[in-house]
Amino acid sequence: MELLENISSHTLKLLHELEDILKNINENTVLTKRNMQGRTVKQIVGHLVDSASNNTHRVIHLQYQESPLIFPDYANLGVNDKWIAIQNYNNYNWKDLVQLMKYTNIHITNVIKNIDMSKLQNKWISALGNQYTLEEMIIDYPVHFKLHLDEIKELIPK
Repeated sequence: MELLENISSHTLKLLHELEDILKNINENTVLTKRNMQGRTVKQIVGHLVDSASNNTHRVIHLQYQESPLIFPDYANLGVNDKWIAIQNYNNYNWKDLVQLMKYTNIHITNVIKNIDMSKLQNKWISALGNQYTLEEMIIDYPVHFKLHLDEIKELIPK
């Protein structure tokens, strides 16, 4: 239980840090600054929505479906860029997008806190054929979030 609480609280801490940064950002900056993948800040924030949503589904499916689970993998093979393009995050209302990112991530922290501990070794098979346990996935979630938080911090003028 402590593991789940720690992951949830760490993710919430990162989320609050990101929210504070995004509240005060100029909309021109979110549309023009790009990371090494060519994504704007708006697209990175949209990607964080997709990540929270997709991982929420994975976490839930891994608790009641047979393991190992083959579940659609949006993060590999360039599919996450298709998600970003199809949802047209650059034209999304900025304040709404920030709120959507905030609340999808609050939701996944709640889902993580409530994982059945007996399911932590259930496995998911990625599109690349790699197997990951539910525990590995949730441990990686704040690491992935921080990677994008750090990207955004680099793109924002001080």
